[in-house]
Amino acid sequence: MDALTGLLEGPRARGAFMIRACFDPPWSVRIEDRAPLTVMLLVRGEAWLVPDGGDRRLLRPGDLALARGPDPYTCADDPGTPPQALILPGGECHRPDGRPLNGVMDLGVRTWGGSPDGATVMLIGTYRMRGETGGRLLDALPPLAFLTADDWDCPLVPVLAAEIVRDEPGQEVVLDRLLDLLVIAALRAWFARPEAAPPAWYGALGDPVVGPVLRLLQSDPAHPWTVAALAVKAGVSRAALARRFTELVGEPPMTYLTGRRLALAADRLRDTDDTLGAIARHVGYGSAFALSTAFKRAYGVSPREWRTRAA
Repeated sequence: MDALTGLLEGPRARGAFMIRACFDPPWSVRIEDRAPLTVMLLVRGEAWLVPDGGDRRLLRPGDLALARGPDPYTCADDPGTPPQALILPGGECHRPDGRPLNGVMDLGVRTWGGSPDGATVMLIGTYRMRGETGGRLLDALPPLAFLTADDWDCPLVPVLAAEIVRDEPGQEVVLDRLLDLLVIAALRAWFARPEAAPPAWYGALGDPVVGPVLRLLQSDPAHPWTVAALAVKAGVSRAALARRFTELVGEPPMTYLTGRRLALAADRLRDTDDTLGAIARHVGYGSAFALSTAFKRAYGVSPREWRTRAA
């Protein structure tokens, strides 16, 4: 399993919020939905993205932006245009004075804005939940990451543009998978840029010793791994593996494995009704008690409290 696959294990789109936004100037939308990840792809016209902190950025056709929540930002035809709509958590949409806008700006199947043939058209996909297994990679993204049309070339774009306005059986699942693939393509391009700062373990996947060990820990975290067993797989001594792994990843192999197991447990607590014992077995703990103790040490709350809050 590679890093980008690991990213989408957690926040893998499930009923993602997807729209085709269409506007004629002047227009401005303030986004305060605290979504973990939003993808914006400009199809036509121009749009400014203006974060509360940081540099504003102009998007042109073919450009893509990744917005990592929960930081708010504004999307507009011009940085000086005052917001006309406010997007809040749960898909709520209000005017700046608080009057509701839900339904008022609907223009058809997954189409929203001021004009169905607007001068500016943008495809937007929003992940509603943050998965703990993807947290390490999401945290490596800036609040707003940009790719110009020259930075990347994704054949999925015309497919997504056609599918987003269709109303067919199973269409939400089709769009979820297209969004996942679009994000993978965007992250590949982003982390290949010299200014990107991927997490240490992401870069370590290319190391001939540490890379195979990381893939073992990512693909089969429930296995009773030891440093000695991993060293045999890597063809080096225990000391050499421990030293190189810590140097490249920033933590020892067993510490990394513990973090991955607990992240997987957090996901299953949120997304399933599995018992704590079943989850413990799934992620590599010998008992529910052992998992509960480790989980509370890492997350500050018991598994039961974590599940209740997630619900």
